Amino acid sequence: MYEEYWFVEEVNKFGNKQRINEILDIKEYISGKHRILNKPNYNYNGQVFEPRKIVLQYAKTILNFGVGYVMSKPITLTGDKVVTDAIKRLYKRGKYNQIDYDILDKMTKYGYVAEYVYIDKDKQIKSKVLDPADCHPVYDNHGEYTSLIEHYCVENIDYYNVYLPDSVDKYTNEGGEVRQVASHNNPGGLPILYHNQDEIGYLGRSDLYDILPLLDNMEDLISKAIDAYYHYISGIPVVKGQQLKGDGIPKDIIGGGIVLDDNADFFFAQNKFDYQAFETLYKTLTSALLDIAHVPAISMSKTDISNLSEVSIRLLFQLADLKGALNSKFLRHGIEQRFEKFRTLLASSGVKFTDDEFDTLGIVFQYARPSNDKEITDNLKVLYEIKGLSLETLLEYNPYVTDVQGELERIEQLS
Repeated sequence: MYEEYWFVEEVNKFGNKQRINEILDIKEYISGKHRILNKPNYNYNGQVFEPRKIVLQYAKTILNFGVGYVMSKPITLTGDKVVTDAIKRLYKRGKYNQIDYDILDKMTKYGYVAEYVYIDKDKQIKSKVLDPADCHPVYDNHGEYTSLIEHYCVENIDYYNVYLPDSVDKYTNEGGEVRQVASHNNPGGLPILYHNQDEIGYLGRSDLYDILPLLDNMEDLISKAIDAYYHYISGIPVVKGQQLKGDGIPKDIIGGGIVLDDNADFFFAQNKFDYQAFETLYKTLTSALLDIAHVPAISMSKTDISNLSEVSIRLLFQLADLKGALNSKFLRHGIEQRFEKFRTLLASSGVKFTDDEFDTLGIVFQYARPSNDKEITDNLKVLYEIKGLSLETLLEYNPYVTDVQGELERIEQLS
């Protein structure tokens, strides 16, 4: 292999291929291809039966809950008006609220995702979210992120986009040999890597791995229980004593009848379905699933509530808040890098900020926790009246406001 085509060897490394296969397995699982579907047929009463294969798509619901809890409301930008106005324009033109949602969605499903910030042909700053199944981040011996290879195959032709700090080089093996087809300047630098916490590698770990064993057992349990209900408790007709008249028990006992001698008896011998054991096992698995996934039971209709105060709601959603705080932390780390790239790209077009102005830029996440808005606004009102917080801080925590700077301008116009 020629040294100039080092990226081909990097893509074909065992570790990279194994990681991509795991991502593809996750995609198939989320699309509905679960292990329960591979359950083999079995023999019952001399016949071959296909077992029940019940698929529970709890994984998709749980992952969607985690993403929506943090990103269902757009993030709030805070800081100097000059900076926030410029960033808000970029967010609106580049549809970054949707991009943020997609980033967290892929990060929770696959452990990591890459975002490439660039200037399009219309001189607008945009971002492209790269498919984790196509991405191969490259680290040096010191654990420093040095480049990223985007590799995909279409009709048996391989395509490589090699992202370097100052350029993006495109290659293909169309025609039988690897060759460079294009090279572009890269003012935005390397793609941003968003990843959650992983105790082993650099690229995070899918949240699905924490709940997958429980989901497999729940599917297996409910499938076996339904098979048992239909097959093993059907019963066998039994006659004790002598029948007075007839040729034995009718084949179709429904609608038929038999006449028995004194002290004779007729009944169905059948297994008893222990629904209480099934209910206990299934509830235990469900409870463990919700705890590990940081999902409040009330969100999955597993408990009933009424007349809750703001404190009670916070207690119910405490696990969800902890998970949301972790996801916010991982998102914030990447979004702050995005802001640095925005600053660089804006400076190339003549829009510049001082360090003091740029350092005021911040983001606030609005969780989708049910809340007693009246109680919150009453508390904010009291704090503002005793000068316990500023107007800007009041607006940041106001559940009805997402654009703090825009709201401040409207308030100034009214005064």
